[in-house]
Amino acid sequence: MSPLRPAAFGAESSGERLARIRRSPNYDPRTDAFRNPVPAVSTPAPGSASRWEMTRALLSREGRRPVGAIPLRRPELSVPPESGLRITWLGHATVLAEIDGRRVLFDPVWGQRCSPFAFAGPKRLHPMPVKLAELGPLDAVVISHDHYDHLDMPTIRELAALDVLFAVPLGVGAHLEAWGVPIERIAELDWHESVEVAGLTLTATPARHFCGRGIRNKQRTLWASWVAAGPRHRVFHSGDTGYFPGFAEIGAQYGPFDTAMVQIGAYSEYWPDIHMTPEEGVRAHADLRGGVLLPIHWATFNLAPHAWAEPGEWTRDAAEGAGQAAAFPIPGESFEPAGKLPEEPWWRAVSGPVRRPWRLAGERASSTS
Repeated sequence: MSPLRPAAFGAESSGERLARIRRSPNYDPRTDAFRNPVPAVSTPAPGSASRWEMTRALLSREGRRPVGAIPLRRPELSVPPESGLRITWLGHATVLAEIDGRRVLFDPVWGQRCSPFAFAGPKRLHPMPVKLAELGPLDAVVISHDHYDHLDMPTIRELAALDVLFAVPLGVGAHLEAWGVPIERIAELDWHESVEVAGLTLTATPARHFCGRGIRNKQRTLWASWVAAGPRHRVFHSGDTGYFPGFAEIGAQYGPFDTAMVQIGAYSEYWPDIHMTPEEGVRAHADLRGGVLLPIHWATFNLAPHAWAEPGEWTRDAAEGAGQAAAFPIPGESFEPAGKLPEEPWWRAVSGPVRRPWRLAGERASSTS
């Protein structure tokens, strides 16, 4: 592999894989790229004033790291869940869902950096609570899209040795094949396509985001949210997404869910179309008919200008205001949506003071209405 194109960049689709991509109703032949269900801009235009403001904001360090060691829990997974459904948040978007006797691992990232390089890029703020080899047997690995904080080459290479199905959006299979996953264990799906594995139905559903691992982003891998449905329980994983009306359509077609794992971190005014704020995440959860809300995509990597603990505080406020049941596990902690939920704001012990600009915004809106 050329040093100018490291192996972590993955591989481009070709042959029948590329032909299938181009046949997708979600692919735009005019731009030769996948398109969003609702148009979205990922970042301000290069050279614009907003682009420079964004760069300055990202270089600021104020409040963007914990002030102490993030607490961890080692999950106890040897005994099956009493209710038939148990969720273990391992940090960021990595979640183990035990559904009716089957085990699905979403967006597994055990690497130290979400980057193609071992020496640069956002580094973990906490270790993984458990080694990948100690996680136990898996029935499926589900990938939402090919960004580095969701698709990690070292982790995939370790998982490739297992007899497990990889369910991925269109085009992502090219990366997996390049890293050693046999093609017969890869299910590449378009939105609203499903695959059956061990009595579970895994369905790729729409999301509002973008893709790309290399210097040039050709938009030739799809991004997706996911539904995992067993005989008795069903869950939703948002991957990365901006808010859009499609959540209500997903909820009507595939819900209700026992729990929905919803992205609420790494948001910014500089990319409002492709990541949700906590308030938007709670609204999306209601649209989805999501049961218990599990906030994901926060606490593990520093990827946006907001304070490190802000997603937790804001989600807690928004969920309380909406009367929404929400779980706030420590990384590595498990819970059963039908049982007692972890609700304590654990992050306060290791964070600096968190401003609440969302409350001020609400007060200003109320005073002018």
